[in-house]
Amino acid sequence: MRILTRYVLAELVKMFLVSLAALTGLMIVVGVVREAAAQNLPLGQVVRLLPYILPDALRFSMPATLLLATTTVYGRMSGSNEIVAAKALGISPMALVAPALVLSFLVSLVTVWLNDVAVSWGRNGARRVVVEAAEDIAYSMLRAQKSYSSNRFSINVKRVEGRRLIRPTLTLEARGRTPAMTFTAEEAELQSDRREGVLRIFLQNSTMHIDGKMTVQYPGFYEREIPLHDASRANTSTGVPSWLSLQVIPRETELQREEIERTEQEMAARAAYQMLSGDLPALQGPDWEQRAKDYRGMWNRLHRLETEPHRRWSAGFTCLCFVWVGVPMAIRLRNRDFLTSFFLCFLPILIVYYPLLAYGVDGAKNGTIPPQSVWAGNVLLGLWGLWVLRKVIRY
Repeated sequence: MRILTRYVLAELVKMFLVSLAALTGLMIVVGVVREAAAQNLPLGQVVRLLPYILPDALRFSMPATLLLATTTVYGRMSGSNEIVAAKALGISPMALVAPALVLSFLVSLVTVWLNDVAVSWGRNGARRVVVEAAEDIAYSMLRAQKSYSSNRFSINVKRVEGRRLIRPTLTLEARGRTPAMTFTAEEAELQSDRREGVLRIFLQNSTMHIDGKMTVQYPGFYEREIPLHDASRANTSTGVPSWLSLQVIPRETELQREEIERTEQEMAARAAYQMLSGDLPALQGPDWEQRAKDYRGMWNRLHRLETEPHRRWSAGFTCLCFVWVGVPMAIRLRNRDFLTSFFLCFLPILIVYYPLLAYGVDGAKNGTIPPQSVWAGNVLLGLWGLWVLRKVIRY
C-alpha cells in the first residue's frame, strides 16, 4: 500500500513541478513585458521587478497546474486499467485519491500565503521599483516621445541632449489649496533622490505661471522638488484593502467600524443642532451631500475589508477543490490524452466557478450579499466532486 501511495505521490509531484515551472515562467515573462511596456522601464529595473512578480504569477498558476497534473496522472492510470486492477486487489480507490488530496491541501495553504504575499509585499515592491525609476523612465519617454506625464506631473520638451532638456514645459496639477503651476524654461535637468524621496528639477531662466493669474520670472537656475510618488507613474492605491496583508486587515476593520460609528454620531449631532436652530435648508445643501458621499465610502471600504480575507482563503483553496473534482473526473473519463481530460474538467470550472466567484466578490464588496458568499464556487465544486467520487467508489 505504501509503495502504491508513494508511486502516485511521486508522479503527481513530478508532473506538478514541471507544469508549474513552465506556466509560471510564461506568466512572469508576460507580466514583466506588460509592466515594462506600460511603465517604459529600463532593463535594470525590469530585472529588479522579477522577484515581486513571482508570487503573483505563482498564485494564479498553481491551481491550473495542479489540476493538469491530477488529470494527467489519474487519467493515465485509469486508461491503463491500473485503477481497475487496484480495486480487483481489494484496494479502495480512496487509497489512490488520498495522496492527491493531501498534496492539494498543502498546496492550498501555500497558495493562500502567496495570495497574501503577492498583494502586500509583491505589489508594494513593484510599485517601489517603478517609483525609484521615475528619473530613468522620464528620460526614456522624453527621448522617445518628447513628453512624460504622471498623476500630478507632466513635462514636454523640444528635444533631449544627454541629460539636458531643451525648451521644457513643466505642469504641476492643482492639489488642495495649491494652485496649478506651469513652468517654461530654456533648459532643465532631472535628478532623483531616493533617500529623500523627491525628484529635483533644475530649471534655467524659467517663468512660472500660477493658475493663469500670476507670472513670476526666475533668472538663472531655479530648483523645484516633486515627491517621487507624484512624479512616477506607479499605482497610488496602496491603502485599499486588496493591498493589505491578512495580518493587518482585522485591525483595519476595527478602525473602520470605529470611524463609521464616530461619523454617525457627528452627523446625528449636527443634524439635531440644525433642526433645533431652524436651519432646515442646510440639511439638503452641498455640505450634507459630501458628508453622505464620504459616509457611503466608509461603508464601502468596510465591506471590502470584510470580503478580502474570505476572497484570499477561497482563492487559495481552489487548489483543493480543483483536485477534488479532477481526480474522480479523470478516473471516470479513462482517457490517456492528458489535454482532453484537463479541458473536460477545466471547461465547466471556467464556465461556472469563476463567474460565480466574481459575482460573490463583487456582491460582497458592495455589501449586497454576505462576504462568506465568495465560498459559493468552492462549495459547488465540492458537491460536484463528491457526486463523481461516489460513482468512482461504487462502480
